[in-house]
Amino acid sequence: MIEEKNIETTNEVLVKVEGLSKKFCKDLKTSLWYGVKDLISNIHGNKNERLLRDKEFWAVKDINFELRRGECLGLIGHNGAGKSTLLKILNGLINPDAGKVTIKGRVGALIELGAGFNPILSGRENIYNNGAVLGFTKKEIDAKVEDIIDFAEIREFIDMPVQNYSSGMKVRLGFAVAVQMEPDVLIIDEVLAVGDVSFRAKCYDKISKIISNCAIIYVSHSMPSINRISTFVMHINKGKSKIFYNIGEGINEYLFTSTNQHKNIKFSIPEVTIDNFPEIIAVRTSNEIYYQFDLKVVGFKFKNASLYLNILSGDQLPICFNYIQISDEIDSKRKFIFHVEKNLLASGEYYVSIVIYDNGGREQVLWYQNITKIKVEGENHFRAPIIIDGKWKIV
Repeated sequence: MIEEKNIETTNEVLVKVEGLSKKFCKDLKTSLWYGVKDLISNIHGNKNERLLRDKEFWAVKDINFELRRGECLGLIGHNGAGKSTLLKILNGLINPDAGKVTIKGRVGALIELGAGFNPILSGRENIYNNGAVLGFTKKEIDAKVEDIIDFAEIREFIDMPVQNYSSGMKVRLGFAVAVQMEPDVLIIDEVLAVGDVSFRAKCYDKISKIISNCAIIYVSHSMPSINRISTFVMHINKGKSKIFYNIGEGINEYLFTSTNQHKNIKFSIPEVTIDNFPEIIAVRTSNEIYYQFDLKVVGFKFKNASLYLNILSGDQLPICFNYIQISDEIDSKRKFIFHVEKNLLASGEYYVSIVIYDNGGREQVLWYQNITKIKVEGENHFRAPIIIDGKWKIV
């Protein structure tokens, strides 16, 4: 159900989802047969709870949330978790089997590459088509069309059929239409990942400017971008959802449900190994850190080697590193101790990776990924991972 009306207060709920569920069938033939039976029985979509039939599964199950003007919901989950199904229901492309969706105001959606575009029409003609779908008059679109073309940066090709556009050009035009039409609710899927770096930066800047006047649902596999613009996140896993108002906690749960992330990847030649390392370290911001481990070397001689200790964020982005030259004389076991007098990591979870390069950096002889988790407690302003240790002076 979609309502449209003027929004007067920033506290008013623009998107309300109640008990939303949608199921699919893994087999097309069986799905068609179930559809016929549902039509005959007149029960399709009318019951909030139904048992799954053979070969059926819940794409989304009992989703509930509210989204207000000025808020951005970061929607995260692995491929196949149910994100796209939820977005298509919110955008009115498919109907749920149970539950209710209430959206107030105009909805701008960018949920698939080129979605909503007629490929045989020009970019300019598609701008008018999309504007009309959103409920704008021709006069209102006329007032915005030049801004849309300028934002998309494709003026040279604006009168060319969209079917001849590259993926990046479609993203540019789609995003420009979605944001310049100033919708009350803006839905953005992973499509921004297709655009180039400068355009993505331009998109994030635009989002930061319009978010106070709309509600945004943003889907991405890029946790830094989720962390950057979301006010809260919803993690979907196998159709079920969980809301996190602490964005770091939500991102951590998303990462730990992956079969690939945070698995200790170890590579080393048999003669060089690391032992007796801490699996987890708990520390507060500004406190000191002692990190130690044993490097065991048997029957191997280094030729100008360096050991790197790297610290990565929860989504595996490098944060900082330090290194030490390794003596060529190590021929048994040595204890390495790394002392940090003042921890400048902000609150969150981080991971230690240790790498040894030999022969002047030309040969990798050891790599332990995510060998240790660092849990940092403390203040975290602006969601930045590093706190600058500086002194202020007011003149």
